[in-house]
Amino acid sequence: MLKHVHRAKSSDTMSIVSTSNSFVGQEPAMSSRCSSVSSLNISNPVATIKVYTKCLRADLEYKTLGLAYSTTCSEVISILLNKYRMRHRDPNLFYMTMEINLRKLGLRTVFVLDNESCPAVLQSCHPLGESRFCLQSKKGGLVKIYDGELMPGSKYKSLLISERTTVDELIRILLNCYSSKEQVEQFSLYEVSKSEEYQRKLHHDDTPLTVQCFWPYDCDYHFLLKRNVDYKSKKIETSWNDQCKEESTMNDYENFFYI
Repeated sequence: MLKHVHRAKSSDTMSIVSTSNSFVGQEPAMSSRCSSVSSLNISNPVATIKVYTKCLRADLEYKTLGLAYSTTCSEVISILLNKYRMRHRDPNLFYMTMEINLRKLGLRTVFVLDNESCPAVLQSCHPLGESRFCLQSKKGGLVKIYDGELMPGSKYKSLLISERTTVDELIRILLNCYSSKEQVEQFSLYEVSKSEEYQRKLHHDDTPLTVQCFWPYDCDYHFLLKRNVDYKSKKIETSWNDQCKEESTMNDYENFFYI
């Protein structure tokens, strides 16, 4: 079930109330109509969606996108960040909401959409002009990554990330910052302290903000990006082994053929 908040506006007050009772008999109909893309009779494979994006920049009121009915909210967020050239921004810091305005009843409902929701499908469930989509932002935390191995001459990069952003996702953001075509698997993130001569390689699904929360106050701990030296050699070794297997197979075949 989609989470939603209903704001009822009177002449002198504005309150936030639940709309679960006011939509009895209407929500099941919406759910049944939006249960799948295949259930919709869609002649045009692309829908025009307007997304309000003021949370990115004050002067960016909205962006109009042509989306397939299978495009998810997560993909819409990535599209918007790429279009506005904000590849340094963490996609996990954003989410989408859908506003439904029932003008005849004087009601306005806001649904918080999950990452797998499809805006084009949801929009098709309502008359034109009754709904709109907004990009919203979450609070995050700042991390500093020493990334000299990725970009020679760079000392460190400070990024704002969410609490659930993993090490792999953080490395991907760094690669996007420098428009690098290298793979995430070529790098690892380390937790380092020079004074304590301490160094620990983080797991790919660790969350750096959580790790940072456990650092002692006023310490010299920091994150260090390192290149995996054995990444290429593993690929070379694999291809060499494959070649040996092929040669061995060919020799067996030749021996079998001539005997």
